[in-house]
Amino acid sequence: MDIYIKPPKKASMINRDKVLIEDLTEVIATKDVADKVKKLVLLDTSKKAEDKSDKKFYLISVTDIVKAIKKAYPDISVQNLGEMDTIVEYKADKSKEKRYVKWLKVGFVTLTLFIGSLAAIMSFHTDSEMSTILENFYFMLFRVRTDSPLLIEIPYAIGLGVGIIVFFNHFFGKRFTTDLTPIEVEMPIYENDVNDAIIDKLSTQKQEREEIQNDNR
Repeated sequence: MDIYIKPPKKASMINRDKVLIEDLTEVIATKDVADKVKKLVLLDTSKKAEDKSDKKFYLISVTDIVKAIKKAYPDISVQNLGEMDTIVEYKADKSKEKRYVKWLKVGFVTLTLFIGSLAAIMSFHTDSEMSTILENFYFMLFRVRTDSPLLIEIPYAIGLGVGIIVFFNHFFGKRFTTDLTPIEVEMPIYENDVNDAIIDKLSTQKQEREEIQNDNR
């Protein structure tokens, strides 16, 4: 009998002692077989209680899934349709975290981003001598020299803000169009690179542990 599995590149678990096959992968087979296979245990985090204080990563390869299935059901043939390695991200349950603590974190991040963005924009305008450029624009239009061309600076400042809002396609949680924003385009690429780096690191650690075990035999 053939069954098909489709594991993802990453899965998150919160306060789970045991990771089952159904937590990591789709199982395509007859209903009775699929129900049994889904309940097989792949990882027991209760044996790693010392790791539960922080966010931890575990690596489960498709071979681990196949071995677990073949051990329980030797006659089953497993076909993989998904990723070769899956990162299991274990997180402690933070649902009981006090609301004011969450708001303090949000406020701190917001303030940090605001100050950082403000400093970046000011540095850019200073390096490009934008004030001199606006003064020259004012002189070209009105043939008058002034150190405060507000008639140019105010529309420019408003246009800068509007341009940023349009570029990111968000304003107070509302989206103007259905197009993906630059952040939505870049984040999957960044997350994929991070996941690849974690997989490489965990794979190296796993190989080192296996070599040590082989040497001790």
